[in-house]
Amino acid sequence: MRINTKGTNISLTPAIVDYLNKKLATVEKYINSHQDVAMLDVEVGRTTQHHKSGDIFRAEINLKLKGDSLRAVREAEDLYAAIDQVKDEIVDLLTTHADKRRTLLRRGAAKIKNILKGLYRRNK
Repeated sequence: MRINTKGTNISLTPAIVDYLNKKLATVEKYINSHQDVAMLDVEVGRTTQHHKSGDIFRAEINLKLKGDSLRAVREAEDLYAAIDQVKDEIVDLLTTHADKRRTLLRRGAAKIKNILKGLYRRNK
């Protein structure tokens, strides 16, 4: 898996990069090993320069798998909180994506089994 990191309106310090790598290691567990072509684009930064309070830090993850892409964006008052929230959201998206694929595969297999048994009839 390739990881591209970008900082917008902030400089990426080694502490931020280490924290990102630690959080993205948990995301890597959810990506199947056969999908080695995964590319992860991470963007962290400040939304504006003139705010003094409110949601000013933004974290975004774009995950490109074989033929699919998943995206998660979060804003928070703290950069580390935004990173935590976006990591949780992308993990939720990955598990949902895997469940959908598994369900579709099982439905297709059940349909093929019924065709082989001769129980499947088309609605005309």
